[in-house]
Amino acid sequence: MPSIFSRIVNGEIPSHKIAETDEFLAFLDVFPCAPGHTLVITKKEVDYIFDLEDELYQGLMKFSKQVAAAVEKAIPCKRIGVAVVGLEVPHVHVHLIPLNSMADMNFNNKLKMSQEELAEIAAQIRAKL
Repeated sequence: MPSIFSRIVNGEIPSHKIAETDEFLAFLDVFPCAPGHTLVITKKEVDYIFDLEDELYQGLMKFSKQVAAAVEKAIPCKRIGVAVVGLEVPHVHVHLIPLNSMADMNFNNKLKMSQEELAEIAAQIRAKL
């Protein structure tokens, strides 16, 4: 059964896309730790980041860096936090989280945002790419 992220890649589930290439997709987390919390995934469904081929792993990090720069320009923050946890969804994903304090990286404290708010944030980030 495809992961929820593969279903997003395939267009079966809508998302607030930030950026996309043939190999990667960045979109907003619908239950963010902080406004602008972005997920960057490989389109290839691989469960564990260290199982990625070196070239794909390096490409993921490079793409994440480009997206993080846009998030940082669009969302007022001190820096962008990066996390790879990999326990909730069995599909490689990088969390890019705008941080003003350590509390912003609390995965147990999710924000509830409207689809309109998410769409506006996504547009702001896309404009900075």
